[in-house]
Parts: sequence; C-alpha cells; structure tokens
Amino acid sequence: MPAVRFTRRFSMAHRLIAEAGSKCAVPHGHNEFVTVTLEPTAEIDFGRANYAASFERLKARWHGFVDGSLDHAFQLNRADPLLAWFREHEPQRLNQVLTVDGDPTTEALVIALWRKLEAILAAEGLPFRLAELAIEETPTNTVLTRGLTEAERAWALGGWCDRADFSINDLLPPETWS
Repeated sequence: MPAVRFTRRFSMAHRLIAEAGSKCAVPHGHNEFVTVTLEPTAEIDFGRANYAASFERLKARWHGFVDGSLDHAFQLNRADPLLAWFREHEPQRLNQVLTVDGDPTTEALVIALWRKLEAILAAEGLPFRLAELAIEETPTNTVLTRGLTEAERAWALGGWCDRADFSINDLLPPETWS
C-alpha cells in the first residue's frame, strides 16, 4: 500500500551540558527539518477517495504542533540550571522551553517526536502507523528511526511526549496546552 511522507521546517535552540567543554554547551540554534513517513493501516478506498486519509487531515494537528510549539523552542536538559533561570526571570516563556531527561540531542528529539506523533495519530483516529521519522539537524547530519525499542518507549523523557496536546514540557499543567 502506498505510504505518505511529509516534511516540516522549524527553528530551534539548545545546549548540551553532559560533556564538559563541548562547544554545544553554549546555547546555539539550528534550522531543522522533520520528515515523517506514515503507512495506512486501513484499506485505501480505490475507485472513490483513493486514499486512507487526505494530506490535509494527516498534517493538520502535526503541523500545528510543529509550528505552534516546536518552532523557536529552546530545548533543555531538565537538569540544566538555565531552567531555574527561566522559572525565576521569564516564567511567561516556559511554554517555549522543551525539556527532556538528559541532553536535548537530535537523537532524543527523534524519540520524543515519534512518541508525540503516535499519540496524535491515536487521538485523531487516523488509520496510519508511523513508519519513519527523521530530523535533519544540518545538511550533513540527519537522525532517523523506523521504530522504538522497549527502552526508548520506557524512557522517562517527559510525559509531554506521550500526550496528543501541543505540550513540549511538563513544567506547565497539561490543560494550558492547546
């Protein structure tokens, strides 16, 4: 059955603090592309609609999340001292801070976004399964996955990534997210 693939561009900033002395310990940004491939789990209605769901329906919530929450977010390790700074000095910006357990690497983001998109697909009742998710961090560096291991599913990245809302952290109550 034909699979569908779509891409969305977003800008982000992060810093990685686990390795002392890393050049990535200084906040910096990337313009990234996230590409998802979905395979239908229901039969395509050939001779009538000729698809399992329209691109418009498939992309609506996902693109809303990428554009509304992920774009221009600052990605931080939950243990990063900058998080305390935001809480104290700019709490109104906490909805723009994406947090994960450990450093916010592209590898961590691929896992988090896989789990987020699975939650969105389930909540929207879309007859598709996620087959591949890739993030192009730079023109020469891409991280992709074609599924998650049990350890990746069990990793306490943050409850936000398993909810179908627009949340990118657990610093704010779930009801504050669209």
